[in-house]
Amino acid sequence: MKSRYSMLQKKKRKWPYIISGSILGVLIVAIVGWIWWNDWDIDKSIAALGISLKTEESVPVEEKPVEEPVEEEPVVETPTVVEPEVDMSGAKGYVGNETLPEEPTYVEGILIASKKYPLPSTYAPGESKEARAAFEEMAAEAKLSSYELVAFSTYRSFEYQTTLYEKYVSNDGQEAADRYSARPGYSEHQTGLAFDIGEKHFEQHFARESFGETEAGKWVAANAHKYGFIMRYPNGKEKITGYMYEPWHFRYVGKELAPKVFEAGITLEEYFNL
Repeated sequence: MKSRYSMLQKKKRKWPYIISGSILGVLIVAIVGWIWWNDWDIDKSIAALGISLKTEESVPVEEKPVEEPVEEEPVVETPTVVEPEVDMSGAKGYVGNETLPEEPTYVEGILIASKKYPLPSTYAPGESKEARAAFEEMAAEAKLSSYELVAFSTYRSFEYQTTLYEKYVSNDGQEAADRYSARPGYSEHQTGLAFDIGEKHFEQHFARESFGETEAGKWVAANAHKYGFIMRYPNGKEKITGYMYEPWHFRYVGKELAPKVFEAGITLEEYFNL
């Protein structure tokens, strides 16, 4: 059994360690609290504790060379070329197209006859049976509305057109004649597909602009496309078609194409970009 003296000696030896440990703990708590209270930098705080931190040496970042600004070449704008408006009216439409071809011109299966696309002098098909049948169908429908339509001029041969044109030139002069009459070889009537339409008993409106103001003329203008006809020379389109307004002149192009041209409100030249 250990003596009380020995036990007291052991306690005396432990006592300095306990006191020093307690003081160290209190000191650490005080330092940490002081660091927190003052929001001190963590590195400074660690240094304050006498702790040395070994950091890696920073690697120098290679600076990129400053690129000199590249001078951009000035953009040269190409001037917009405005094509002059094509004017086919009067004699102007024949310029460059004075020679008659050996073969007629077809565009997407449609025969073209104009100042720009003439016909051979030998082209003589006669009146188109298909166009005549379409006209009779239209005339029968118009009769139900009390309009008795007649086709007072259809196919014209090259020779007949020559006589007719020369007569107009003699009466009105070539400048005026070229506005309303085709030179031989340039007439749509030579195709056998053009029909000059009027109303029976109202011959005073035949081949006149006044036909377009009659009830029969209005009916034809509004319904001809259903039977394959289009008004070939509409009002205000002289520079495009080459001829003045002719509300009596209708051209047969077929029941498939006529409604498209009519609904678009354009001419055959505009539709095919001729």
